[in-house]
Amino acid sequence: MPNAPVRSVNVVALGGGHGLAASLKALRRVTPHLTAVVGVSDDGGSSGRLREEFGIVPPGDLRMALAALCGDDNWGSTWARVLQHRFSSKGELDGHSLGNLLITALWEETDDLVEGLDWVARLLDAKGKVLPLCIEPLEIYADVLTSGGDLEKVRGQVQVATTPHLIQSIGLEPSNPAVCEQAVAAVRNADFVVLGPGSWYTSVLPHFQVPQMLQALHETTAARILVVNLRPQSGETEGYSAASYLADLTKNYPDFVVDYVLADVVHADKDLDSSGELLQKLAESIGAQLILTPLANQSGLSDQHDPALLASAFGSIFTHGRIKPWQ
Repeated sequence: MPNAPVRSVNVVALGGGHGLAASLKALRRVTPHLTAVVGVSDDGGSSGRLREEFGIVPPGDLRMALAALCGDDNWGSTWARVLQHRFSSKGELDGHSLGNLLITALWEETDDLVEGLDWVARLLDAKGKVLPLCIEPLEIYADVLTSGGDLEKVRGQVQVATTPHLIQSIGLEPSNPAVCEQAVAAVRNADFVVLGPGSWYTSVLPHFQVPQMLQALHETTAARILVVNLRPQSGETEGYSAASYLADLTKNYPDFVVDYVLADVVHADKDLDSSGELLQKLAESIGAQLILTPLANQSGLSDQHDPALLASAFGSIFTHGRIKPWQ
């Protein structure tokens, strides 16, 4: 009797900005069942201006996720560029992204965040679904330790991301926001949940600060993959090693299960204090499998993940999990 066909994976990727875009560009190559859950605390640039003027969730990271899900054909690559196009002028449009304006227009037309994003996705022929973490804008804040040893509070995503002080903890206002129910359901029904890469405190960890999403992350039967950043971010994670992200996650969320830790082998080996070895010990201590493999772009952009290499790593994990990657 022939073996039953093995289904393709259902993957949810959490984050925002360039980090989430890197994951999505890779994941769309190995599964057709892909959902991005995007943070909504951005308060800078075009997104911040639209947020303030219209009282909407900031569209910028949602736009980047949609662009990352565009195909590699002429249609996809053209629409990705158009969506990311940023106006330069001496007037009110200066600095605005066309994609941000398009998303804002569709939200006004549909009066529904998810439906508006679905319309943009259909226009682009995006290879997946994009959802906001919450259906109301969030303000992120951080308690930071100054060089003088004092605790101070820093407010706003831009300020938190660029603080010169050591971040001790983060929070969101409102503290119990209106979560996107479809995003919670996606996490609960996933086969794999991917965290990172991306701005650690302003893109990745905010998902843990939303009570309903935190509960879903704890209770989902999905395998959880942590993708370690290639380098520390100036300000936000200054001086972090490859091991720092996992150490921070296990310290602040000790009950959260991590099944796979995916890191670039060169980054881990180059880190100070034998970070590669420390990363291995940390992974073993929580029962996670550490996968060290080349992930960085080899064409002079070594601070960016290579979509093909990252896709290969994800595919190997999915195969190991006995679920066949989509071809």
